[in-house]
Amino acid sequence: MKKWIWMMTVLTAIVVLAACGNQGKTEGTKEETVTVKDMLNKDGVKIKKNPKKVVVFDMGSLDTLDKLGVNVTALPKQVVPKYLSKYEDDKYENVGGLKEPNFEKIAEIKPDLIIIQSRQSDAFDEFSEIAPTILMDVDTANYMESFKKNATTLGEIFDKEDEVKKELAAIDQKVDALKKQAKELKQNGLVIMANDSKMTAFGAKSRYGLIHDVFGITPADQKLEPSDKHGQSISYEYMVKTNPDYLFVIDRGAAIGEETSAKQLVENDYVKSVKAVKNNHVVYLNSDMWYLSGGGLESLTAMIDEVKQGIDQK
Repeated sequence: MKKWIWMMTVLTAIVVLAACGNQGKTEGTKEETVTVKDMLNKDGVKIKKNPKKVVVFDMGSLDTLDKLGVNVTALPKQVVPKYLSKYEDDKYENVGGLKEPNFEKIAEIKPDLIIIQSRQSDAFDEFSEIAPTILMDVDTANYMESFKKNATTLGEIFDKEDEVKKELAAIDQKVDALKKQAKELKQNGLVIMANDSKMTAFGAKSRYGLIHDVFGITPADQKLEPSDKHGQSISYEYMVKTNPDYLFVIDRGAAIGEETSAKQLVENDYVKSVKAVKNNHVVYLNSDMWYLSGGGLESLTAMIDEVKQGIDQK
């Protein structure tokens, strides 16, 4: 009898331990999430931490994820920045163009997360039906604040918080050094984009306004209003009248694989009297980074270095 009672006690203990073990296993494997709020997810959207299948439409985010060593599953391969050309490999799925996503292909992938930019914002509902979708645009009027928020959010999602903090601290140091250099330079600059036979200019708080707002270069035209992503159309007469000390040039054609036109458009007899042209202070910026993927950890670092090197040409 005693032996039977002893055996029942042992069996009961084993069952209880097994149940506790299973409960601990269930609790231990509970998925962690991060809640992300943006212009399209004002109430917040829950994202599973360390998502395995990630579709990226924002090249700045692709840049940051690449820098952090995070794998992505798919992207639009229509126009990929040259320095990110490894993502053109067949092991990465092609999900259409920046303006024409292939929703059927995206649905087949069954992603855990989709990252978009403003170009795709009109299709947010369609993306969200497939998987949690977040917007990673940089606010040009508050560039550094939104850039840091985006990088920090990606760090939280992919357990890379420490790496992001380190990268942001290094970028802050570079920005501070450039601002000091720009202040000591005591010269102004004008940012223009060459697009085929047309030129557009960008002032403070605009798409490329960080050259003034963040880097500290004085605008050559203080009255140039913030504009849309394409800038304000300008003429050679405007350039001569404005007469900037430095010209910072972005070649849209080079960025999207069309014929480059910037040098012929900017440096010619019409503007040879402009100080920037006359003194060899025309700085041709990396169009891949400025036009396609600005706002990434790698691209912003390179953008700072480019402007610094440009104004070193005293």
